[in-house]
Amino acid sequence: MMKIIAHFATALFCSLLFSLQTMSESVQMLTDCNQLSDNFTRTSSYRSNRDSLLSTLRDRSSLESYSNVTVGPSPNTVYGMFLCRGDINRTSCSNCIHAATLSVAETCNSHKGASIFYDECIVQYSNVSFFTLVEDAPAIRRYSPSSYLGSSDFFNQTLPGKIYELILRAFSSSLSSPIPYFAEDREHVTQLEGSYDLEALVQCSPDLDPRNCTECLRLAVEDFFECCSHARLAQIIFPKCLVMYNVSALQPSLGVING
Repeated sequence: MMKIIAHFATALFCSLLFSLQTMSESVQMLTDCNQLSDNFTRTSSYRSNRDSLLSTLRDRSSLESYSNVTVGPSPNTVYGMFLCRGDINRTSCSNCIHAATLSVAETCNSHKGASIFYDECIVQYSNVSFFTLVEDAPAIRRYSPSSYLGSSDFFNQTLPGKIYELILRAFSSSLSSPIPYFAEDREHVTQLEGSYDLEALVQCSPDLDPRNCTECLRLAVEDFFECCSHARLAQIIFPKCLVMYNVSALQPSLGVING
């Protein structure tokens, strides 16, 4: 499999991730104006095509959770896409894409390539096609400062087992599904030291084939366990895939004596 690592600077963003389900509005996390790409002028054809592409993405965001667009002939062709998180509704997706496209146009006002990450969506554009390619940069890593203090079995077995179960479900989903390459689950787990709820989610961009989706998620999971070991909540976002989980506070289970 060919793996392309995008020519973007890897960015690290660590902050408190409050909840996977209770974030009421999308939060801007990173804007990456590709410093390795060429620049364009305000009166150039590329600028006009870029603005047209971002407008089209805004229009499409009210209809679907993913879209890719190509605008203009060479050498001023612009390639772009958006991806909304699979657990948000259509209105939230549209609001996120509107905010992201307007922000990236203003911030990266002369760059031919850019990516912008919000909590609920991703928007990218470039003068080089990046469709179907696995990208692991730029990357967002968010995790809670508080650690999970329960059994090591959680990080050695329970969490990896749940993540890989969801990757298999995402891999097996059809592109005709309402949200392709998306899987989430909430499970109540009881162990010796107590019980907790485990929420987890994985997602790939639909321009990837199943094999590349799996590869992208594999890279994210590797990054996941390196950066965010023992965090109660964590989120890894690559340009083409994401992985996240949330562990609720432990509640004493029946049969366990405290004292």
